Amino acid sequence: MRFDFPRVFNQLTPFLWEGMQITLYVSVVSILLGMIVGLITCFMVIGKSRVLRILGEAYVWIIRGTPMIVQALFFFFGLNQVLTPISPALRLSPLNAGILTVTLNAGAYFTEIFRAGIGAVQKGQTEAARSLGLSNARAMQKVILPQAFRISLPPIVNQCIISVKDTALLSVIGVGELMNRTQVYAFGTFVFFESFLYVGLWYLALLSVLMILAKKLEGWIRYDNKKN
Repeated sequence: MRFDFPRVFNQLTPFLWEGMQITLYVSVVSILLGMIVGLITCFMVIGKSRVLRILGEAYVWIIRGTPMIVQALFFFFGLNQVLTPISPALRLSPLNAGILTVTLNAGAYFTEIFRAGIGAVQKGQTEAARSLGLSNARAMQKVILPQAFRISLPPIVNQCIISVKDTALLSVIGVGELMNRTQVYAFGTFVFFESFLYVGLWYLALLSVLMILAKKLEGWIRYDNKKN
């Protein structure tokens, strides 16, 4: 068997640059929205309303209990089958369905991360804030959440890394990210070994940057805790 890495490098690189832009776009948008969803769901789960708590826990249970590839296929093919007859304007594009999938998936895991972070803050902090005349909402905003966020930084970064990797699954619904562009090239040229090895190196480079960032954050948190 003869390998032709130079040809793959020259031909596939432009496709991967295009795919990288979409991968980063989907990742950044989905992670930011996922954090918002996760924070809202976290408040639902730890709140006093039984109905909201059940809804929040059901969302986390469903998302964490089903494969992401099934969710992607459901949102693009299944949901569109229901929405399109109602109005063609409601039809989700592959990109929007992909962002929805990664957002809801990340949101379920961010919910647990935030809940654990809030639970790790000493109860005395809440009592101290209340003694200063702060309401529960203000105490959460000014005292609890900043500490919980700092405690949760390592798992937050880890979830960001997972979400970036998860975007590769969106190739099944036609989102033109890194894996999709590689599959189009590989199946068009029948050059599989070099193509998938090459895109693997792209993912490795991208995720290595995030892993280095995670190590830096962990070191910063340990150093800051020692100072305090």
